[in-house]
Order: sequence, then C-alpha cells, then structure tokens
Amino acid sequence: QVQLVESGGGLVQAGGSLRLSCAASVRTFSNYDMGWFRQAPGKEREFVAAITTSGRRTYHSDFVKGRFTISRDNAKKTVYLQMNSLKPEDTAVYYCAADYSSNYYYAPREGAEYDYWGQGTQVTVSS
Repeated sequence: QVQLVESGGGLVQAGGSLRLSCAASVRTFSNYDMGWFRQAPGKEREFVAAITTSGRRTYHSDFVKGRFTISRDNAKKTVYLQMNSLKPEDTAVYYCAADYSSNYYYAPREGAEYDYWGQGTQVTVSS
C-alpha cells in the first residue's frame, strides 16, 4: 500500500510560482513511476506531468511545457512539481499518483494506469 500526501498549494497571482510536493509512505519509492494530474471545477481530470523511477525521463503536457517541471528525490520519497508563470487557467486541484513501474524507460500518462492517489491540493491563480 502506498500513501501519498500533497502539499504546497495555495493562492497566487498570475505570473507567480508555487512548488507542490508529494510525500510517499512506501518502502521502495524508487520502484514507482510518479505523476501529477489536475482537475478544475466542471472539467475532467487531466495529465500534467510524469517521471520515471530513476528520474531520468520526464513528460509534461503541452499546456505546461516550459512552465512546470516535475522532479523527484528518491532518498526523501518525494516528488515535486515546480510551477512557474502561473495562469488563471492553471487553477485546479492537483493530485499526485503512483504506479508500480513495469518499464524502466517509461512513465504512464493515463490516470487509469496509476494505482495510488493523494488527496489533492488546491491551486488558485488570480488574474
């Protein structure tokens, strides 16, 4: 069983930055691909970013490329999402997710492939 706890959300003005953290309670964090997803009110959950077990490969959705960066620290069992140049349309609840890796070179980008989810953290960007 994997427990995930997100933190770092809040209210920020457009153009500002936030760093989300997701701490995992699991023995072998380095066996899990990690992802960030978000869901805005009235919208479906969407993929934001993912990272492989080693951290060597990362994936970012087109709408955050160049602004958001996913990273991980396996020693701290934590995955991060650095969010810069925030826009009002980034307002959403952000969730981290974990998937027991079956491929060293790939991290999933579909929510259905993730087995464990955090409770979410609210990010609100004012204009």
